[in-house]
Amino acid sequence: MGEKIKNIYFPLLIAVIAVSFSSIFIRLCKAPPLVIAAYRLGIASIILLPFMIYYGSNISEKYSRKDLLKIFFISFFLSIHFASWITSLNYTSIANSVIIVNTSPIFVAIFSYYILKERIDYNTIIGIIIAFIGTIIIAIGDYGINENNLLGDMYALIGAIALSIYIIGGREIRKRMNLYLYVTPVYAISAIFLIIACIFLKIQLYPYSLREYLIFLLLAIIPTIFGHTIYNWILKNVEATKVAISLLGEPIGSTFLAIIIFNEIPNFLTFIGGPIALIGIYIAIRKIY
Repeated sequence: MGEKIKNIYFPLLIAVIAVSFSSIFIRLCKAPPLVIAAYRLGIASIILLPFMIYYGSNISEKYSRKDLLKIFFISFFLSIHFASWITSLNYTSIANSVIIVNTSPIFVAIFSYYILKERIDYNTIIGIIIAFIGTIIIAIGDYGINENNLLGDMYALIGAIALSIYIIGGREIRKRMNLYLYVTPVYAISAIFLIIACIFLKIQLYPYSLREYLIFLLLAIIPTIFGHTIYNWILKNVEATKVAISLLGEPIGSTFLAIIIFNEIPNFLTFIGGPIALIGIYIAIRKIY
């Protein structure tokens, strides 16, 4: 991938389609959530390592101590994002999980105001209120079905907050760092965090069936490399909030796929709260366009 972007809309479309398959692959996988996340990021980092070596060989100054600390920080929150969000899919529906985790643009807008000094206006405040009303409606619907579903919503919300910190951190460091020098260590360190968590919690890391390893590989290639990595590529030249809002396509794509593949039809309140949440997010940051 080159660093200069002439038209962001096509790569954004590819990324949205790619990440839409993430929840589908995860739901098909029988491994524990932390294991899925560890293999997904670990395999992705191994695939990207040759690109890191090739493109990084022409760069004299690769990492300062400050860069390494930031990468370590970003990696931690990426591991939190995947651990919590993948766990949420064990408790709530795909539609609810992906809608809630994609409230991350709201947190990006809030954190960007304080960290990146990006402007936050009246529309953003109104949009945030609307988005959270939609999220609350979804949560109420889940509570009415099963308390475990509400727990899944909470995991997804934690995933959204962690994702927003990851996006903001990536926006700052990607302004001056080669894509592969950035994403490869971030994915690898995140995987290490997850492996350590598995060991600490005594979660079996291996062996798994060939089917599970194939799903791990698909997760690494499609939603991670063609999804998250493309987002990181775009972050070099595009505002963090604009990248985050493009993720709004994921709930639509994932919900559609879940209906087709699993016959998982969202409940009534999700049909009400979901669009309200997405509209709120759009209103909050539409001026980025």
